Amino acid sequence: MLSARCLLRSCFSALNVGSSSSSAFASSSSSVLPYALTRARQYATEATISQQSPSEVNAALARTSVLYKTYKPVTPGIRHLKRPLSPHLYEGRPLRELTVALRKRGGRNNHGRITVRHRGGGHRQRIRIVDFMRMDPGPCDVVRIEYDPGRSAHIALIKNRNPELCGGRVWSYILAPDTLRAGDVVESFRQGIPNGLVPGFEDSKEIRGKALETKDDSSTATQTASTASLALGVLRSITIKPGNVVPIRLIPPGTIIHNIALNPQGRALLVRSAGTFGQVVAHEDGGKYTHIRLQSGEVRRVLQDCVASIGKVSNPLWKNRNLGKAGRSRWLGRRPHVRGMAMNRCDHPHGGGRGKSKGNKQPRSIWGWLAKGVRTRKPGPKGPKNSNKMVIRERPRGKEKRGL
Repeated sequence: MLSARCLLRSCFSALNVGSSSSSAFASSSSSVLPYALTRARQYATEATISQQSPSEVNAALARTSVLYKTYKPVTPGIRHLKRPLSPHLYEGRPLRELTVALRKRGGRNNHGRITVRHRGGGHRQRIRIVDFMRMDPGPCDVVRIEYDPGRSAHIALIKNRNPELCGGRVWSYILAPDTLRAGDVVESFRQGIPNGLVPGFEDSKEIRGKALETKDDSSTATQTASTASLALGVLRSITIKPGNVVPIRLIPPGTIIHNIALNPQGRALLVRSAGTFGQVVAHEDGGKYTHIRLQSGEVRRVLQDCVASIGKVSNPLWKNRNLGKAGRSRWLGRRPHVRGMAMNRCDHPHGGGRGKSKGNKQPRSIWGWLAKGVRTRKPGPKGPKNSNKMVIRERPRGKEKRGL
């Protein structure tokens, strides 16, 4: 037994001596080796580390698990609660001059009758006055991105740099695009492109975004195609930025847009919900209409004198949220939805009967309208004559929507 212990002790001591001698040799060799060899060893080590580090694609895929905030289920109400992460949102209160108190009606009209069901209660809110006109030209600084309880998208507080504007027009709220952050600069070109912004380019309804013809003193000649395309490219690099308002005639095909107006002097009406976007398909040769694909897939003609904002609407993860409990719906002013089969016969077409039965009837609404598979409105080319001339292709339905 003692001989075995002595043998093990001698082996360990030999190992220690060997390790110390090897470390001493390594230190001495490192001091003796040339500088180039040590640098080569460092480069090799760095290359190995860089090969093991995740790429940008892997990093992006790894971040998908932290796009939403979840909670430890200490109570049943937060077990399934899921909220999109928005660390760039301002945590304070809104600018009070740009808000109005919301007077709730509970879904009732001026006679006190319920016209919109499932509404009532909810937390006190103030309506944010969002500028959907963007009439004031000039650069505006984005001060912060805020939450708006009245809509699914986020809003941005901007300040106009024009010192001649009065106090009420200096500050305004706009619908925030997806990539807009505090410190960015947005601009509205609703009044047209200012003369002299791009040399050789003038914006007018007659020219329709083409390069201005210039005359030489010696001989009268028009601009070459290369100069015109260069001026147009410079103009697009200045104007086509997220948050800018640009006339549709100056937006190149394929551009992602939102806040689309249908009247040259009107406010933006289409594509304003969170995560939605439209796309410019083509400009007609006549110079009057532009084809725009909306979020539903419908292709519609819009006047080229109308305006649209560049980019995609912010908060695209809003559709995947989970409130977690029924009480949060009540906080938002939503009352319970009752199924028709749970009602009496006098209250709904699906009501009455013994047990779960609706009498072999087609699905209908509470007012008796067919609810599934039957169209109640036929807009566009398939509808009544002159019902909607602006729709070129209707949104996909049924098998076309499913891709069959």
